[in-house]
Amino acid sequence: MTCQFRPAPGAAQGLDALAARIRFDLECLNLPPANWVPERRSASGEKIHDVVIIGGGMCGLVAAFALRTGGIHNMRIFDRSPKGREGPWLTYARMETLRSPKTLPGPAYGMGPLTFRAWYEAQHGPEAWEALDKIPRPMWMDYLVWYRKVLGLPVENEVEVRSVTPEGGCLRLELGGAGAKESSVLTRKFVMATGRDGTGHPNIPDFAAGLPKHLWAHSSEDIDFSTLKGKRVVVVGVGASAVDNSAEALEAGAKEVRHLIRRRQMPTINKMMGIGSFGFTAGYAELPDEWRWRFMQYSFATQTPSPRGSTLRVSRHENAFFHFGEGIARLRHEGDEVVVETTTGKTLHSDFLILGTGFTVDPLARAELGSAAGEILLWGDRYTPPEGEESPELANFPYLNADFSFRERRPGRAPWLADIYCFNYGASASLGKVSGDIPGISEGARWLAYALAAKLYREDVERHWQGMLDYDKPELLGDEWTETELEDSAGAAVAERAYQIGS
Repeated sequence: MTCQFRPAPGAAQGLDALAARIRFDLECLNLPPANWVPERRSASGEKIHDVVIIGGGMCGLVAAFALRTGGIHNMRIFDRSPKGREGPWLTYARMETLRSPKTLPGPAYGMGPLTFRAWYEAQHGPEAWEALDKIPRPMWMDYLVWYRKVLGLPVENEVEVRSVTPEGGCLRLELGGAGAKESSVLTRKFVMATGRDGTGHPNIPDFAAGLPKHLWAHSSEDIDFSTLKGKRVVVVGVGASAVDNSAEALEAGAKEVRHLIRRRQMPTINKMMGIGSFGFTAGYAELPDEWRWRFMQYSFATQTPSPRGSTLRVSRHENAFFHFGEGIARLRHEGDEVVVETTTGKTLHSDFLILGTGFTVDPLARAELGSAAGEILLWGDRYTPPEGEESPELANFPYLNADFSFRERRPGRAPWLADIYCFNYGASASLGKVSGDIPGISEGARWLAYALAAKLYREDVERHWQGMLDYDKPELLGDEWTETELEDSAGAAVAERAYQIGS
């Protein structure tokens, strides 16, 4: 089955036609509807926003679009990065192409013209689409920039949310950064669409402590790979980020790159791919804790392999080495040389260390939440797994409400956490892969928008009731009918019988 829409030739003309099609489709669907949320102001008269989203990448954009199509317009979107550099795509993501199949709708939110395919074909034509294998990573960023522009989503760049505190039944967000228009704003709901490290930080193993910073970097950092030319590089791990950074170092002219891998075998199967379905997306959050834990713990234990193309990008270099069963026991430095002692008792000398160790979920790392971060309920507080299914990593994930909001560890200590929504990787243990990865992001955004709309409506129910009472716009004007008096048929029957008797 092929799409019927074919834009006119020429990139600009094609994108213009596609934008017109999107406007037409939205108009046909009566989207976005008018704002229905009553305006609120503080006691001092300050405007209160209904929703503030932090994060202007893919998650933040589709969340904002979902809210707008639900008639929630009084919102702001902040991102700390410069315009066009939101998310990881042009920063620490270093793969050549995306892992996800090109056909996935991603953030299109059920609209064909909003898909990557429609955007790509509008510029390059259907034949080029058929020839395309995987989506080049920088091109995905170009698509998201267009997505933001064509939908008119008002992301405010170079703005940081530095603290979140309760105030008068709302949340006070202290702002900073070159793009901040004010020092703080008030909002009723706060959505953390902050991606992979949204409720945590880069995972820095203890063995790196004490090593001078110029001798190592985490894969999420800005690394000047040109300085690694002619150097011996050790990469810790063999996941996607480790492999992508290894490839960058090799292509920059590193003398050698050695992967040190605790596992004895290369992970080769992405177990989550085997169960992906609408049923899993919809049903995972409804499962009892033991099943949700079991799915996620098994996924973590088996590990998602690096994509085939990324792995070949490394292994085609003769000076690339994969050392399995070789974890790091200790590190030290001798001048500008890194000395690695492995768990098998071997010693390795290197010039630079790259930690491809991913991210850890740790709500305490969210400085903007202050001490309240310690009041967030975690999976480890709620569930004790059976022997053989333990996972300290999984235990540190937040145990969320069904609407993505945080729960209190100790009831009554920080009830306002229920107005903060974890629409990022940290939600995956509780709600599944619907708030960070391309396959389920539109479903997650729709879920989030429904939940937020329901809570906003419930909080304003008295005002909506009064609005119903006050509504007085007539649909009939009085000239649509003529009133007539009803005759008494019983009296007419008596008179008829009397007439008949008299005659």
